[in-house]
Amino acid sequence: MTSQQYATTSFLTAILLNSLILLWRKNLLRRGTGNLYWRMQEILEQIAADPGLDSIAPLTALVDALRPAKNIAPEHAGDRVQLLLALLKSHPRYAAALRHYLLSVLASRRQTSLYTDVGILSDGGFFTELFRRLSYRVLPPALDQRYLVDCLDLVLPLQRDHIWIEAVPAQHWLALIGLLQAAPGQPGSGRADAGDAPGQTATQLLQAIQVLSYRISAIGTDPELIRIYTDIKAFESPFLMQNVELHRYLTAYIEGGDGAVDSAEGPDHVLVMLDQCEAVVGTIRKLMLRLGTSIGLTYRLVRLAQNIERLRTLLALVSRHADGNGAEEAASESAPEKHRTALALGLRMIEAHNRKYAIREVFRNNLNLLARNITENASRTGEHYIAEDRPQYWAMLRSASGAGVIIGFMAMLKILASYLHAAPLVEAFLFSMNYSLGFMLIHVLHFTVATKQPAMTASRIAAGVHSRDGRNIDLDSLVELLVKVIRTQFVAVAGNLLLAFPMAYLIAVAYGFLFGHPLVSPDKARHLLQDIDPFTTLALFYAAIAGVCLFLAGLISGYYDNKALYTRMAQRIARIGWLQGLLGARRVARLGDYLETSLGGLMGNFYFGILLGCLGTAGFLLGLPIDIRHITFSAANFATAIVGLDYQIGWRLALVSACGVLAIGTVNLWVSFTLALIVALRSRQVRFRHGAQLMKQLLWRFFRRPQDFVMAPKAVAEPAGDAADLDISANRPS
Repeated sequence: MTSQQYATTSFLTAILLNSLILLWRKNLLRRGTGNLYWRMQEILEQIAADPGLDSIAPLTALVDALRPAKNIAPEHAGDRVQLLLALLKSHPRYAAALRHYLLSVLASRRQTSLYTDVGILSDGGFFTELFRRLSYRVLPPALDQRYLVDCLDLVLPLQRDHIWIEAVPAQHWLALIGLLQAAPGQPGSGRADAGDAPGQTATQLLQAIQVLSYRISAIGTDPELIRIYTDIKAFESPFLMQNVELHRYLTAYIEGGDGAVDSAEGPDHVLVMLDQCEAVVGTIRKLMLRLGTSIGLTYRLVRLAQNIERLRTLLALVSRHADGNGAEEAASESAPEKHRTALALGLRMIEAHNRKYAIREVFRNNLNLLARNITENASRTGEHYIAEDRPQYWAMLRSASGAGVIIGFMAMLKILASYLHAAPLVEAFLFSMNYSLGFMLIHVLHFTVATKQPAMTASRIAAGVHSRDGRNIDLDSLVELLVKVIRTQFVAVAGNLLLAFPMAYLIAVAYGFLFGHPLVSPDKARHLLQDIDPFTTLALFYAAIAGVCLFLAGLISGYYDNKALYTRMAQRIARIGWLQGLLGARRVARLGDYLETSLGGLMGNFYFGILLGCLGTAGFLLGLPIDIRHITFSAANFATAIVGLDYQIGWRLALVSACGVLAIGTVNLWVSFTLALIVALRSRQVRFRHGAQLMKQLLWRFFRRPQDFVMAPKAVAEPAGDAADLDISANRPS
């Protein structure tokens, strides 16, 4: 057989096999569809035999038939719903029986908690809600089938149920709702109370509306919210007035049916008050950026927003819902819109129910606001780490150089502490105090550690990405900001290294001159050089761990800045009587002002030192490869090792060590900056989609004016030309 004949035969064989596979799949799908059809018909026949049955077993079986298997795409659920529609259309008695059965299930169960609790945070607080979800994941709560919300656990028990339900096209669900609503009733069959199910549902919706309104009033008048937004005392609170307007609306609704309410008004007055409530919530969130916040306050705001949104939805459902006897809607032309509202609410509640024990939801709903405040404080701090012009550039160089001098002494003290050969925990304490007190001294003296900048400047960059309208950004201004950040980072690293290296060298030389022996032995010196070898050790991995510590230090700094503002630290310190007697009222006031503005920097440096000092010992005790490598300390150790080896170091070892110092610094900066930028962007709920275009403009700027990345201009230049506005995808916080 020639090669051409072989190729032709293989091609025809492949076509034949593919055809057989397609026929087999089509036959299998046809058989599966047929089996599903008979299964649905069997369930509907069971319901038709006793449509007044209040057991949820038939409903559970019907949902199981609609649910695709794990190995089937969720989109196939739409075909199953269409199959159910076809079955109901071809057998009207099935549609009538299913309608009567569903009404019986609703009439025999309490529905209010479903509308007021599912998808809304509980009133226990953040940590109570977190503990509740954790405990229920281990030991689920008992179910009471008298409540409709508990029946959902039996009908939709899987966490993925909301996925396939949402994958079904909305028009299929709306068609099913319309078909069931148009189906004739079955008087005399089943239970008698099923016929009043629409009226009972309307009544429980009204009860849920009252509960939500009372909740909004209670949360909106919480003292913690009033303390943030004091202007709410100057006029009647919209959180109280919405309840007054709601009672007026419900009174007219109940006395004469919704038809007695002026159709031009309806719940309009209530909705206006809800608009004012949302405006106050937005104002409080803006004030939180300036005055600080807490986990409890952010939790209350999220819960308040959820209750307001749910109240709006329920008002839309009951408006012109039914007359006093529970009859059908008076205005049938509004039914499709109401059906869409009900469907959207149902989908949200099903998803919330399936994820009611999800831990991520609690963090996502609450910590975004808190992280926004923390990163906002870090953003304001980050503005001090950006050199705009030549004077600020040289000021940053001097500040970084001062930190390099202190780090030289800190490196010496750490080496001396290691000579004590203390117990591991004692050694970790000594190392931690050396780092913490040294970094705090650097902060007090207004010096700069270069690796602390990324955690702050990343928040400033994220603030530049997040535009006012949430969609358009000035890309040219963002490029200019990045150029400023890069050159400021460059001069800060240069300042640290230019002084840390020679200072450590002078200290090692002076130590040998004063005490008659070198600061480190040749073996210790070789060990120091081995620690910064990027090729044969885990130095770069340890540098990444140090980068994570730098990122955490930035978060801690922002957290304490937020806490100092929120708790009014200056005013509290000024009230300490014994401190006033010791220092005087004037000095105490100055101390309070200083701590309110500097507490974040002090605590961030303190905890950063704790992390650096303890991680190596933790790795030793646990037997894990955990340690840290920091660029300035690596440079100082490099200088100390040169003196310890009496300058007997080959050029290859010197080159490897120098490359190690630079590589460690690069990893330090890159990891801390990346993590900080991700958190800052997510806290603002922004997804930046123009990274490629931004990088292109940044590279173009580098090739056109490379000096801008190294040296600041003599004066701040005015932005030239019109900025290019680009679209970004951003989700508003709820």
